[in-house]
Amino acid sequence: MKQIGFFLIVTALSFNTMLNAQEAEFSNLLQNIDSREKVSLNGLWDIIIDPLENGYYNHRLQPKDDGYFRNAKMKSPSDLIEYNFDTSLQLMVPGDWNTQMEKLYYYEGTIWYKKDFKHTVKKDELVYLYFEAVNYEAIVYLNGERIGSHIGGYTPFQFDVTGKLKEGDNFVVLKVDNKRKPENVPTVNQDWWNYGGITRAVHLISTPVSHISDYSIQLSKGSTNTIEGWVTINNATEGETVTISIPELKKSVNANVQNGKATFSITAKPILWEPKNPKLYEVVIKTNTDKLTDNIGFRTIETKGSKIVLNGKDIFLKGICIHEEAPFKTGRVTSVEECKILLNWAKDLGCNFIRLAHYPHSETMIREAEKMGFLIWSEIPVYWTIQFENPDTYNNAQNQLTEMISRDKNRAGVILWSVANETPEGIARLSFLTNLAEHARKLDNTRLITAALDTQSQDNEGRFIEDPLGKAVDVIGINNYCGWYYGSPESCAEIKWKSAYNKPMIMSEIGGGALFGLHGEKNERWTEEYQADVYKNNIEMMKNIDFLAGLSPWLLMDFLSSRRPLKRIQEDFNRKGLISEKGMKKQSFFILRDYYLKENN
Repeated sequence: MKQIGFFLIVTALSFNTMLNAQEAEFSNLLQNIDSREKVSLNGLWDIIIDPLENGYYNHRLQPKDDGYFRNAKMKSPSDLIEYNFDTSLQLMVPGDWNTQMEKLYYYEGTIWYKKDFKHTVKKDELVYLYFEAVNYEAIVYLNGERIGSHIGGYTPFQFDVTGKLKEGDNFVVLKVDNKRKPENVPTVNQDWWNYGGITRAVHLISTPVSHISDYSIQLSKGSTNTIEGWVTINNATEGETVTISIPELKKSVNANVQNGKATFSITAKPILWEPKNPKLYEVVIKTNTDKLTDNIGFRTIETKGSKIVLNGKDIFLKGICIHEEAPFKTGRVTSVEECKILLNWAKDLGCNFIRLAHYPHSETMIREAEKMGFLIWSEIPVYWTIQFENPDTYNNAQNQLTEMISRDKNRAGVILWSVANETPEGIARLSFLTNLAEHARKLDNTRLITAALDTQSQDNEGRFIEDPLGKAVDVIGINNYCGWYYGSPESCAEIKWKSAYNKPMIMSEIGGGALFGLHGEKNERWTEEYQADVYKNNIEMMKNIDFLAGLSPWLLMDFLSSRRPLKRIQEDFNRKGLISEKGMKKQSFFILRDYYLKENN
């Protein structure tokens, strides 16, 4: 047994050393696609449901060279082609397949998507095929040729298709597979619906040959009067000039490109972004061949002891957790209107903070939340018990973290990058998550790192936060379901909390389930009265935590989860929402709102 233990320790340490050696670099994703010339490929796509993957493998389980991606057509009556996209079923993109077609409600497997489109080839431009998200594994073909693949269901990816597009008619085919696997991130066990499909928008994005590909523009760490950053130029001319201007501040600076990147610094005194005044400035980036415009806010975020400090002032985070679940119709959120409904509910609740669980939400959600003044916790789906010993699993998680930070690094509303939720203690887990935290810091040292933990110990004096992961994060998230998964609601009010760390703690999840409209005594499960009692007593508990910096109860709205089969109550819904999936507010909504209204900041 001692030898096995020693082997595990050595393996974990070697794994840790290997991961620390990796360089932290942003992905090559185009930044700010809404400022680009783009053509939408949204709408109806032809689909073929393929549970046995006949369109990819032959009967010997070897990949075909004439699979469905060829989009073959009969040329004579004797041709044997056992598929036809043109007479197949159709699904809307963006959207999940589970809620669009009843027989696909529980489906996990492969579906082929095909879209025909026309294109005019232009000289002196590059064209990218850009996917905002596909769940989970996508293999992409253009005009029958494989152009690449992507793993991960919640982050964007792109392919340079310049020279592969034809004048006139073109088609793109995707093999989309949402089967859960033990080595995936998330793994096979999750408490939200595994929505399959091309769940976010698809674009053809055109750029000049030499173009702005990425940039970071924000206040220098610890400063309120120095804006600094960098701009990367694809196919740049060495020494060429990039101009960064902020017209409202009457500031403009020129920077020269060295090795594809121009760095700059601007002395200015911007109005600082904050929840009560979410000020955004138009920022213009220009080269001889390209121009982008973004709306960027400037603010500082740091910790001092157990406090979170925004723009030099302590702030209490009055939050709520949100899943990317569409209000009223369920399924994936696919429109700005659906984002606004969820955010307006959070605003009505009195929130200044949202935890976007448990994966990166859409760029639309992030931008709309920022405009409305929400501080944001953004998370990757390192959830429960993934394969912490597996280097490929780590690389997958790190890539999703990189793509999330790459996309949203210029959003002032995002203050917390979360590397995990409810993971079990262990050497491999600690190494895995510590390396993710360090990777996030190397990419972006201006924000705070967190993780949601459910590993508190308990003794006669109360609950004690001592998870060793607390050393690696700036802010400790605690998920604690007193009154629901342990204890009675009335037992919660007297619980005392201690921490081994002089760091801020966010109560990142509390709550209990209730079916809207079900009423009874406060000791009767699933009633609104029971849920309300859970909230009343947990609020009393939190009033006595002197290192509490905020909370984000679980959660805003009921959402689909195949872990929740209880008939006449759950019906495949996690019922811990303060609002039903039909938009009806439960008693607990008003209890939490009253508490938030008493908090002034």
